[in-house]
Amino acid sequence: MNDGSDVSDWWRTKIIDMEPGRIHLRGRPVQDLIGTTGFAQMIWLLVTGETIEGPRAALFEAALVAAVDHGPQAPSIAAARMAATCGIGLQSAMATGLNMLGDVHGGAGEQAASLYHAIHAAGPDALGDTLDRWRAAHGRYLPGFGHRFHKPVDPRAPRLLALVDDAAATGAVSGAFANIGRAIQTQLADERGKPVPMNIDGATAVIYAELGCPPPLARGFFCLSRSVGLLAHSWEQMQQGGRNKGPTPPSYRWTYDGD
Repeated sequence: MNDGSDVSDWWRTKIIDMEPGRIHLRGRPVQDLIGTTGFAQMIWLLVTGETIEGPRAALFEAALVAAVDHGPQAPSIAAARMAATCGIGLQSAMATGLNMLGDVHGGAGEQAASLYHAIHAAGPDALGDTLDRWRAAHGRYLPGFGHRFHKPVDPRAPRLLALVDDAAATGAVSGAFANIGRAIQTQLADERGKPVPMNIDGATAVIYAELGCPPPLARGFFCLSRSVGLLAHSWEQMQQGGRNKGPTPPSYRWTYDGD
């Protein structure tokens, strides 16, 4: 006789357990978390199943704060703002922007974390060879370095690295991945004869690597962070109004390449 376990076992989770009048998140009563746990700490607990405190929690929150927005010219934000003028709801406008965060726009943090781990595994003496292998496999651009707008410095990166240094001084993290990020910067500057900035993806990837996150979580946390900007811009555009706004003012036209 079927005892119903085929239905209850269809979805299996360690994240939440509940019944009428009771909600436990990662084994903790929700009422004990409300008012005692910060939002960043809640994110970490729910995603990883572990608690995060002190300098490690501060690092995680700093990474989330740093990546919230990069203006209406960022493809994800532009898409959300255009969508907001098309008569859809706030959540749909946000989702439009979120779905723009792919391998090129939004994926560099995951890629940078993977590169850092490869360099860490190979050892500091193999930095040049590791970068050569990475470029041979993925192309000449190194994820997390260079910025088309912020030159010669992305203002977010030095601050995040300084926070990693502070946390490493307390023993909360190793500091090894911050050293790797700086070594890549030095290598790129030597190759190109000019400074090459670490960008927000490279800096947040340092933090996520220091905190022990698998590389895919670097992208997931970036998307979560950028959702704040998507909400802000979608809401602002709805307050401003506008109907069916495209990427350029109507007086501008595209280039037609046909006959």
